[in-house]
Amino acid sequence: MPIGDKNTIIPGCGTHHIAIQARDLDESLKLYRDVLGMPVVAEFGSPERKIMLLDTGDGSHIELFQPTAATPQPGSAAPNDPVLHFALATTDTRAVTEIVREAGYTITVEPKDVDLGALQVTIAFFEGPSGEVIELFQVHE
Repeated sequence: MPIGDKNTIIPGCGTHHIAIQARDLDESLKLYRDVLGMPVVAEFGSPERKIMLLDTGDGSHIELFQPTAATPQPGSAAPNDPVLHFALATTDTRAVTEIVREAGYTITVEPKDVDLGALQVTIAFFEGPSGEVIELFQVHE
């Protein structure tokens, strides 16, 4: 397929976000928000664990997870550490989940609608062939 051709399997595909397990949320915000100029577009999670979605500027995002007591330390053997997962944008999470399921991949989180405050989304997660965690992310306008 020539460069620039659109994806014919996943409608609206693109990278929605990369999730990073922050070691120090303030230091991560300093880099991504203050130094690199990525504004926070949504904050959610719980009082024990804030999650922030920052706009990279091209429609993609960096998602920062506040550390918890269980957060692996730098250099740990945690899979993908410090990347938690990556998200592919789509316009139809449910349909793409069925394509992935029919191809034999394990769905780890079934499609569900989620209120992220400023965003209404439908998400699902599955495991890739190398154990990577992939999220399907549909934003509702």
